[in-house]
Amino acid sequence: MREISPKEVEQLINEGKKLNMIDVREVDEVAEGKIPGAINIPLGLLEFRMNELDKANEYIMICRSGGRSGRASQFLASQGFNVINMTGGMLAWEGRTE
Repeated sequence: MREISPKEVEQLINEGKKLNMIDVREVDEVAEGKIPGAINIPLGLLEFRMNELDKANEYIMICRSGGRSGRASQFLASQGFNVINMTGGMLAWEGRTE
């Protein structure tokens, strides 16, 4: 499974790259702050909402510590999606949140 660090994600955002980020935390967790531009799809709903995703895109998966996003990455990869897990999750994120 491909991985990316929070620092690398922050760097790409600062360079103006358009990233497809999916935050798989629960709605109340995301309310405390998420990476600007990230879409919230709670892990439990991912299977039902994956039709909203495009297999031509690359997705960075995000959660609190990297565990749930790891499971989400494995699931989506098994469905043919191009995914990267953000290691360390939001606990390791030092960039801006919204």
